[in-house]
Amino acid sequence: MSDKRHIHLIGICGTAMASLAGMLKQRGFRVTGSDAASYPPMSDFLALLEIPVAQPFSAANLEPRPDMVVVGNAISRGNVELEHILDRRIPFCSLPQILHEEFLRGKEVLVIAGTHGKTTTTSMLAWIFQSAGVQPSFLIGGIAENFGSSFQLGQGKHFILEGDEYDTAFFDKGPKFLHYFPDAIILTSVEFDHADIYKDLDAVETAFKRLVNLVPGRGRIVALDTGESIERCLAKAFCPVERYGSSQSATWKVTKIQRAERDRGRSPGVGMRDFERTNRCCLEDFQKREAPPGSSGASQRDHDH
Repeated sequence: MSDKRHIHLIGICGTAMASLAGMLKQRGFRVTGSDAASYPPMSDFLALLEIPVAQPFSAANLEPRPDMVVVGNAISRGNVELEHILDRRIPFCSLPQILHEEFLRGKEVLVIAGTHGKTTTTSMLAWIFQSAGVQPSFLIGGIAENFGSSFQLGQGKHFILEGDEYDTAFFDKGPKFLHYFPDAIILTSVEFDHADIYKDLDAVETAFKRLVNLVPGRGRIVALDTGESIERCLAKAFCPVERYGSSQSATWKVTKIQRAERDRGRSPGVGMRDFERTNRCCLEDFQKREAPPGSSGASQRDHDH
C-alpha cells in the first residue's frame, strides 16, 4: 500500500483511529479524517499532529478522492461517507488490515489481550522496553502519560500492541486481534463482555482460543494464573505458556508489595525510579534464563517476550 499517498479515515476521533492517523502521517502519507464530532483528548491530539478533521460526515469530505479509506468499526451502512465510497468504488479497508500491512509486517508482534487491563498492561510493557533501550514501536488504546502519546514508531524490532476483541468493521465482524498474527501475547483476563456482539461467555472464549491458536511454537504466552475461562483458552496452546500472579505456581510471582513512604495517599505501588530499576532487573533476569550456553547473556530472541 506504499503507493497510496492520500488516506482518509472515517471515524478518526476514536482512540485507535487517531493513533493510526498519526502513524500514517509519520510514515509519509497525506492523512485526512472525519467524524460526527471531535472532543478532547483525541481532538487535541490530532490538532497537535496537524491532521485535519472534517465535521460532520459528508460526501464532500472525500473530495479530492483519496487513494484509500480506512473505515472505523463504529461506522455502519447508512453513513454518508461509507455509502459514497461504496458507490464510487473507492478502495477501503479496516484499521487492523492497514495496521498489519503497513506496520506489523517484519516486526516481532507482542499483543496484550484480555477483557480488562489491556491499556494499562500495554503502557507498562512499552515503558519497560523503552527503559531497556530497545526502541519499541507501540500502539496503546489511550495516551500513555510516560510517553505523552498513544503510539510510537521505534527503530527496534518489537511492536507492542493492544489487542481488542471487539469487531473489526462493518464488513468484518471478527475480533480485531485476529489480524495481528502475534509472536507472543499477554492474556490478562477472559470474562463475558461486549454483549452487543458476543452471545455468551462461550463465544468470548472462542475468540480468545482463536487468538491463542495464532501464536507460533517459537512464541510465548504469558497469562494470569487464575480463572477457569483462561484455563480453557490456553488448553490447546502450541507454544510455551508462563503464568503471572500471586499463586505459588506462577512463573512471575507478585510478592512483598509495599507502599513507599513518599507515595502514601496515592495508588499502591513503587515510585517511577524504583519501577524503572525493577524493569531492568526483570529484563536482566529474563536474559539470563533464556540465554543459550556459552552466550554473553542475551537470548537469541533478545527480549522478544
